[in-house]
Order: sequence, then C-alpha cells, then structure tokens
Amino acid sequence: MFNEISSEMKARMHFLEQIDASDRKDGTDRMNRLRQIPPETGKFIALMASQCPRGDIVEIGTSAGYSTMWLSLAAKELQTKVRTFELLPEKAALARETFILSGIESLVVLTEGDALMHLSALDDIAFCFIDCEKAMYEACWNIVADKILPRGVLIADNAINHYDALQSMIEKVMADDRFDSIIVPIGKGELVCRRKMSV
Repeated sequence: MFNEISSEMKARMHFLEQIDASDRKDGTDRMNRLRQIPPETGKFIALMASQCPRGDIVEIGTSAGYSTMWLSLAAKELQTKVRTFELLPEKAALARETFILSGIESLVVLTEGDALMHLSALDDIAFCFIDCEKAMYEACWNIVADKILPRGVLIADNAINHYDALQSMIEKVMADDRFDSIIVPIGKGELVCRRKMSV
C-alpha cells in the first residue's frame, strides 16, 4: 500500500503535517488545531484496516482528512469506502478539499455533524477508528462495539497520552469478553480491540 501512495496524496499529507506542527507550536486554539495523528499511526491503522473482513471502514473524527487518507489505502485494497464523521463545518470543508486534492473522493463518504446521531444506522463495521473529543469515546464505543464484525477491529487514539481522560472507557473495553484488547505504544497510544469469532 505505502509504495502506491500517489504524489498528490504525499503532497497533501506533507501540507497537513506542516500545518499540524505549526498549530502545536504557535498557540492555535485547541478546537481550531488539526490535532491529527502522526505518520506512524497512519501506517498502523492502514495496515490494521487492510487485514479486516469485508465491511465498512468507519472513522469518527475526520478533522482535515489526514487519517482518512491513510485509511483510504485499505479501503482501496478491500474495495470498500471510508465512512467518516466530522462535527466542525470548517474542518469538514478542509477535509473535502483534502479528498479532492489527494484523489480519493470515490473512496470516502463524509458525514458532517455529530457522529452519535448517525452511528446507529451503520451495520457490518469491519474497522473503526475513534479520534474525536475524548468525552465522546465511551458513547461511540457503546454504539459501535456490537456492530463490529467477527475479526473486525476498533482502534481508539490517545490511549496513552490521554489515559486519565479515557480510563473509564479503556477499563470497560478491556473487560468486554467479546473482544481481545491491548494498548499499543505507537504515536500517542492506540487502544486496539479485535472482535472474537465466537462471542
């Protein structure tokens, strides 16, 4: 997958990486920062998604579409789409620009608005990536967990650097016997949950 990233996508990734780095240094307000994943996390979620069964790839928290680009690599391989949700209109507009410039419009379905109002309509989720406001994580898990296909995977970002804020959700996930779960020290820490075949 990674050797097949287009020059257009590489350029857009580099552009957003520069904005993200600047946001973190210049005091940009938290809600206006891109707050996107680092490249190593992008590669990790793309690899994990590419190994999942056929079904929807879901992303909760689009921001400018950086992680969506990584997930689109898996979507292309699996012949499916990334269904991504973004609450803030200005970030949704930036994401649409990302999808056009990187040439992945046909692989992405962007829903603007509160993901919690839309997730219940989804079924057969093969892969889900949660990277939104930390206060929403547990509510997202509560809706999505039962919709994950056997051998499907859910990954939640910030499981190490925001562990205190996510502790309740992490403990709930770890105790759920439908899933095998582990925290992987990549990027800011990824909570990886794989749905068992028999539960």
